[in-house]
Amino acid sequence: MPKTHEEEYDEREEREDSTEQAGVAAREKVFAPLPPAQGRGFARTWWGQTWLKALEDTALDGAQLKQGRKYARHGAVGAVSVRPGRITAVVLGADRTPYRADVLLRELEEEEWDRMLDMIVDEAGHIAALLDRDMPPRLVEDAAEVGLELLPGIGDLDPECACGAWDHCPHSAALSYQMARLLDEDPFALLLMRGRGERELLDALQERSAARAAPEPHSSSSAPDGTEEEAGVDAAEAFALGTLLPPLPGPPPLVREPGEIAALDVGTSAAPGVDIDALTFLASDAAARARRTLTEAESPGHGSRPVPRPLSAWEDAVRLASGHPGRAVTARLAQGSGRSERELGAAVRAWEFGGQEALAVLDETWSPSSADLERAAARLDAAWADGEERPRLRAAGARWTAVGAHAQLRYGPDGLWWPFRKEGRSWWPAGAPERDPAAALAVALAGDEEPAEVR
Repeated sequence: MPKTHEEEYDEREEREDSTEQAGVAAREKVFAPLPPAQGRGFARTWWGQTWLKALEDTALDGAQLKQGRKYARHGAVGAVSVRPGRITAVVLGADRTPYRADVLLRELEEEEWDRMLDMIVDEAGHIAALLDRDMPPRLVEDAAEVGLELLPGIGDLDPECACGAWDHCPHSAALSYQMARLLDEDPFALLLMRGRGERELLDALQERSAARAAPEPHSSSSAPDGTEEEAGVDAAEAFALGTLLPPLPGPPPLVREPGEIAALDVGTSAAPGVDIDALTFLASDAAARARRTLTEAESPGHGSRPVPRPLSAWEDAVRLASGHPGRAVTARLAQGSGRSERELGAAVRAWEFGGQEALAVLDETWSPSSADLERAAARLDAAWADGEERPRLRAAGARWTAVGAHAQLRYGPDGLWWPFRKEGRSWWPAGAPERDPAAALAVALAGDEEPAEVR
């Protein structure tokens, strides 16, 4: 029996509604509530830390941030919905009253997304990094070069909350702290806030890449016999596009481990000044570094990673000593650096926790400005939520020492907090850096037999 016009209209309406709902679902992602974050920082990645910096630089009331951090740390933030232009969650207040909190971030315009997609397609490493849930600094820098800001800055995170606050309240702050943890795991959430979901973005990139790879139509010319023949494709263009060329062979298999160093046969005695043990160690280190360099060169996104700063003679001596070459070689490294073996030992421990940055904090080779110190002191004051016990700290430059304990915090040039413990008469690194000074101090205080004074 044929359908009436009304039935056909109703079916078309249902199909359109279903298509619209599917489009909305593709542009929204809901993250389940995260467990409490007690005893750890809110962001490990540099982009998660940049998000938090935008929040902390924007909010006018540090007490509200402090309360929001407490809410997030104790699991008061529900499921987080991420959509273009905003994130939303229900946050439980101090009396367990639920409040809907939103944080808004400007969507990119279509013209801006065109520039963004062109920029990403230009660098294959960017796509590989995103698929690995990574956001290399180079991607953000390249976006800035075409006039786009991916990560938020001061004033970019706009709060809305059912509690009626006009600035960041504890509820929107708690949502923002939770979002930093989510961004650590999925940087696509930030791109969704900017207007494109993961599937939508990858489809657009694939379409754009295919369009670039397609050969352009070219004109014909006349052959000597008068017939028409194809003009051909410029060799440089064909090579750049990867067309008309046989596929390249696959890369050789990765070296599983560095080769054995051949025995150094010097006869009955070594040449004057030649330390056989030290030379063997240096050759082994060179082989291990060569293997690591090859492995990194074969890894996805290698070309988009920033080039590390060259090591100084002291930094390279510490790096070599971190390979535990034996007492004789370690003593020689210390002597050549003009340091004692104990000083070199402390430097090696710092290197193992954070490389060049940790060594700079250990040697205190940077001088923070007064603005840096004021910012650090404010973050320190806001680190402990109301009711939490905080050790009394004595400040000296960029160091805060716990009174009555063998624990110390050092503020580094990277904006992170480094835990230190006193061993004998020297301060030694006690752990990896933290964005949260309370978490760093907890590491420094771990195992301390002398309780700190509490205020």
